[in-house]
Amino acid sequence: MVDQQVKDIILGIISVVAPDADLSDVKSDVKLRDQLEMDSMDFLDIVMELRKRYKLEVPKEDYPKLATLDGCVEYLGPKLEAMAAV
Repeated sequence: MVDQQVKDIILGIISVVAPDADLSDVKSDVKLRDQLEMDSMDFLDIVMELRKRYKLEVPKEDYPKLATLDGCVEYLGPKLEAMAAV
């Protein structure tokens, strides 16, 4: 899976979870919560949406790996690619 595809998936989920968030200039190496003024519930909604849409379980201890778009690509890319190969 291409990095941009993972970023698009995350940004698409954020647009549903936080519809007022300005996604036009999201930096891939800055924490999403800081950039988009999301709270912890918004973040949990993102994790739940990943579970619902992609049957992807993210353990609590891995939540920090999803802090930035780059982190999402690194963590989710291989998992989503493995699921697509099945």
